Amino acid sequence: MRLRDYLPYRLSVASNKASGLIARAYQARFGLTIWEWRVIAVLGEGAPLTAQAVCEATAMDKVTVSRAIRALDARRLVKRTPRPADKRASDVTLTPEGQAIYLEIAPMALHYEAALLEGFSEEERAQLTTLLDKLEARLAGLTAAGGDAP
Repeated sequence: MRLRDYLPYRLSVASNKASGLIARAYQARFGLTIWEWRVIAVLGEGAPLTAQAVCEATAMDKVTVSRAIRALDARRLVKRTPRPADKRASDVTLTPEGQAIYLEIAPMALHYEAALLEGFSEEERAQLTTLLDKLEARLAGLTAAGGDAP
């Protein structure tokens, strides 16, 4: 096996490099970590989410999400509202300050995405999306089966 040809490794390297592109911009300007930005990005879609829902939406682990939410709460970028039915869970939403940061960073993120995909035809972009969807579905199936490959 050659590591540089191993798909999980290549996906990880590509992901790290892509995340690093925009990370430098929002870290310098807003003092946010990658994990904090991901929480802001998923909350920026509008619906209140529990920490568990943030984990599911971002594929981040509970400890990372909890730390990010705590840090954002301390900076008053998110608000936690206890759920009446389950006092252990809270709905997390962006504060107006958090929403302002989201509205400023989101266009920057889309700009970096456009730069990343420059040189790809529309057909290649659609194909990439289809292939990533298919790969994510396969990963979900393997995860549900306990990670055992056939």
